[in-house]
Amino acid sequence: MQPIIVFCEDLLTPRKPDTMYASEAAVCKSAGLNCALISYEALVYEQQPAQAVQYINEQTEPTLGLYRGWMLRPEQYTQLFDVLAAKGITLINTPAAYQHTHYLPESYDIIVSATPRSVWLPLANPAEVDDTVLDDIMARLAPFGDRPVIVKDYVKSQKHYWHQACFIPAASDRDGVARVVRRFLALQGDDLNVGLVFREYVELEPLTTHAQSGMPLNKEFRVFVLDGEPILVTEYWTEGNYQNLVPSLAPLQDLMRSVKSRFFTMDVAQQQNGDWLVIELGDAQVAGLPERADPHAFYEAIKARLT
Repeated sequence: MQPIIVFCEDLLTPRKPDTMYASEAAVCKSAGLNCALISYEALVYEQQPAQAVQYINEQTEPTLGLYRGWMLRPEQYTQLFDVLAAKGITLINTPAAYQHTHYLPESYDIIVSATPRSVWLPLANPAEVDDTVLDDIMARLAPFGDRPVIVKDYVKSQKHYWHQACFIPAASDRDGVARVVRRFLALQGDDLNVGLVFREYVELEPLTTHAQSGMPLNKEFRVFVLDGEPILVTEYWTEGNYQNLVPSLAPLQDLMRSVKSRFFTMDVAQQQNGDWLVIELGDAQVAGLPERADPHAFYEAIKARLT
């Protein structure tokens, strides 16, 4: 039986795909795959998971599902997983698998040999970064010495506020750390995921500089992995000329097969010595298709492997 691809419906035009996913949904249908819609608003804001899937029919036999929609917190994904299961649709990734790639600390041990050194700190009260919290942060940053780091939460960064809320030129600079961390937390607000993650800044093959933020853009690629095999490799950034560069994924194949998820993304970038670095993992159900990606190839690959 064919899998069902589950999209979010548009808030202003219910029963139609969200405008951000409308073109994907059209390609999905043209590939001959079954599609269904959920209400993201009912699931996330109204906290009515059963209402979110009210227009999805119960299946006559067990059916595999793939969610393609907005990012969810693990508890929200669990709710979606459960209400779809009640209708006979089992999402391709369990809640544990979703969290495994959604939160960097969960999968760090698997990718540690091929990703920047990272440390993290859960925050009970993100609004209070006092001297005690700063002492804890600086103790965790000690192994980095004077090297630069970036700060993010367990899921996302504020990379478009590169100098104000992401990049820290020296991990040993307490005042600099405090300034960037506090700005990052202010921008994240209620969207903060668990706490802080600090990652060593690594010089990569440059691509260009972001026109608005001044953030350095590197030759980064997004790899969609299904059951341990890459099904789509695409340039991550719209800006810049990749000069026909193609990532060498063979050295990362064992890592891909070790990740505890059936369907995930692995963002990779080339170091200046030519080696390929894993930037981060993500659950492929909530990972965007970069603008340079071929959505037809994406859904044809899903169809070929899952039907």
